[in-house]
Amino acid sequence: MISRREFLQATTAAAAIVGASGFGGWARLSAQQALREDDLLAFEPMGNVTLVHLTDIHAQLKPVYFREPDINLGVGDVAGKPPHVTGEAFLKMFGIAPGTPEAYALTSVDFVSLAKSYGRMGGIDRIATVLKRIRAERPDRTLFLDGGDTWQGSYTANQTGGEDMITVMNALQPDAMTGHWEFTYGTDRVQEVVDSLPFPFLGSNIYDDEWQEPAFEPWKMFERGGARVAVIGQAFPYTPIANPRWMIPGWSFGVREDDIARHVREAREEGADLVVLLSHNGFDVDRKLASRVEGIDIILTGHTHDALPEPVLVGKTVLVASGSHGKFVSRIDVEASGGEMKGFRHRLIPIFSDVIAPDPEIAALVDEVRAPYEAELARELGTTESLLYRRGNFNGTWDDLICQALIEQRDAEIALSPGFRWGTTLLPGQPITVDDMHTTCAMTYPEAYRSKMTGDMLKAILEDVADNLFNVDPYYQQGGDMVRVGGMGYRIDPAASVGNRISDMTILKSGEAVDAAREYVVAGWASVNEGTEGPPVWDVVEGHIAEHKTVTIEPNRSVIVAG
Repeated sequence: MISRREFLQATTAAAAIVGASGFGGWARLSAQQALREDDLLAFEPMGNVTLVHLTDIHAQLKPVYFREPDINLGVGDVAGKPPHVTGEAFLKMFGIAPGTPEAYALTSVDFVSLAKSYGRMGGIDRIATVLKRIRAERPDRTLFLDGGDTWQGSYTANQTGGEDMITVMNALQPDAMTGHWEFTYGTDRVQEVVDSLPFPFLGSNIYDDEWQEPAFEPWKMFERGGARVAVIGQAFPYTPIANPRWMIPGWSFGVREDDIARHVREAREEGADLVVLLSHNGFDVDRKLASRVEGIDIILTGHTHDALPEPVLVGKTVLVASGSHGKFVSRIDVEASGGEMKGFRHRLIPIFSDVIAPDPEIAALVDEVRAPYEAELARELGTTESLLYRRGNFNGTWDDLICQALIEQRDAEIALSPGFRWGTTLLPGQPITVDDMHTTCAMTYPEAYRSKMTGDMLKAILEDVADNLFNVDPYYQQGGDMVRVGGMGYRIDPAASVGNRISDMTILKSGEAVDAAREYVVAGWASVNEGTEGPPVWDVVEGHIAEHKTVTIEPNRSVIVAG
């Protein structure tokens, strides 16, 4: 990683690639604490191609609160480098003043207070406004690319098999997309949708096991502004590991580095002036990939939900991270000709929903697809007196609430909740609606199991997830964050060797050490095993909130992180 000053110096020097990045008018408004749509979208156009990137929206059609993580650890060579920088350190690294719109949008610092000042972010109708303005400014030069995790993550998406999102996104007219959680609707549903999409679903790293050939179109060439732009699709490589294999039995995944290199060569041979990887690998995987595969100009990265105000340069490859839940859209203007990228200009556009006007056509469509479910979506379950959030390497307060519900409603000693990154935020004093709850648990394998596990088995689970998260080789990081734990505490050393990261496992209620040989009653959900039995997790959480009426979550100090 290079510093902000080094980045700006490098991108204005006489080099093969010349670029610029930053907040533009957004940053200039910091001192006056005022926001206007024109300033948020202000951009000095350059070049002949404009890329617009949206990723990891997780079926959020409406504006939301979403708190960024206060802990996002990197290991090995990426420790302390973006995106593994949070809070005050993030503000310092990028020269952002506390209390500003940028500080609110990009960090967890003083989140509750700033949320009350700056409001919700996102909303697909506001994104439509941004997109239409860019297209009007750059006719026949704009490519709108969807990085995936689009169809899953809400009550209405669950009820419609993702059709609500598909309908609205089709109206926004993406030029291409790739995927991850889309595959959890199952082979038949995914194939049905992909066959009907008016744009390509790209997946260079997905193979049909029977025919031993790509299951989807690997890449596509587009003509924009007189340039030939190749877009290679890269779906989440560990989908059959992180999610149920039995849902997609005929498809295999992987990073498939050699395949990407081959597609880059093919694109160049066909006259590509710009090569873009539309990726759902996760940031560190893409950083390693960029260092090993030559010829990729821009990687639009997704999966890890990182929002960075500036790209990261790896050699000549530009990595762009556009956040999640509809909070941001990235715009990258490029000068591409003669078979190469000659310059770029980047802007991370914040979607402040009280500032950017909703597009009337898309707003009406959103209301239409939600209308059959509106009464249930608005049904109030209780009230939270605590900030409810989920984002970070370890338990968030939404996770703590789910774990408490599992322990009480399923009569368990210990709860395990998956390390998902999706789920919106509620401020203290807000009612908890059905809509809110389902942003944290809407999925197609929601069964809340109850089983017995030995202390040894529990340690093995924690060690396995820790290695998926903290392996120094990004290609062995299989997605997600640490499994969330209720009723039990532990110590973790992310820098330790495989199998030696977890220690001091303790039952919180008794203070006793976890007995390796003893069996404990454990409740959890989202098992990847076929045939898992139990009520859907949202019924468990709703029952818990109904009993307590008011939710108060104390700070979680049960996980001790070494260093």
